[in-house]
Amino acid sequence: NAAEHLNARYSVGIDLGTTHCVLSYLDLDNTNDDQPADVKVLSIPQLSQPGVVEEKSQLPSFIYQAHEAELNETDLTLPWSNTKKAITGNIARHLGSKTPIRLVASAKSWLCHSRVDPHAAFLPAGSPEDVDKISPLQATTEYLEHLSHAWDQQFPDSPLKEQNVTITIPASFDPAARELTAEAASQTDFKHLTLLEEPQAAVYNWIKACGDSWREQVCVGDIILVIDIGGGTTDLSLVAVSENDGNLILNRVAVGDHILLGGDNMDLAL
Repeated sequence: NAAEHLNARYSVGIDLGTTHCVLSYLDLDNTNDDQPADVKVLSIPQLSQPGVVEEKSQLPSFIYQAHEAELNETDLTLPWSNTKKAITGNIARHLGSKTPIRLVASAKSWLCHSRVDPHAAFLPAGSPEDVDKISPLQATTEYLEHLSHAWDQQFPDSPLKEQNVTITIPASFDPAARELTAEAASQTDFKHLTLLEEPQAAVYNWIKACGDSWREQVCVGDIILVIDIGGGTTDLSLVAVSENDGNLILNRVAVGDHILLGGDNMDLAL
């Protein structure tokens, strides 16, 4: 409810990326108008190889569907679990490079694929029948759950589900993909969720970096082009500069199609 929303200790931002996830946060109890916001990035414990846990600022958006005899529980022990529910992050990318047919990658892009059911278990796509399958929605939920466990371990008195959480999404996501992202967050028990378009987040960051001087860099009638080249997709947005009661305001006026071209594709091409 509204009272719980206002009583949240932290404002949390999650970049639920095609190839990496990142969580940043702001302590609302230690902010004031006189000092710049102290935004921090969460260190995320994850397996780097069997039996080895490391903390990284990014969680690679990969899941590895291991053979039942491939790994044992001691290989998969995390600070909060020793189950084989999902092998996520760096270790998944490492194991998947050796056995690609067991690697779930780019699950985010499947959320807005018009020819598949994102609730259906078909990932890793094209893998043999003996490989366990999960749905794009389930993969998205697994990434959020890993982030949630990592947060709750560091802040046990302020569970992530109780905080104000903003998840960034591509502006090119259709309504169904947006709803699926919200569904994954709901399955992770997030109570106070906002979805924010990634190019819009970039504009907010530009305004924050500029301070009040951003109004000196643009004029009424200007169009700002935001180009977000991510790990797996490219997002294009146009933001118009207009005026309301003498104040400059920004309005998003156009969004590009969902383009499956990102940093990974460019690396492969090179």
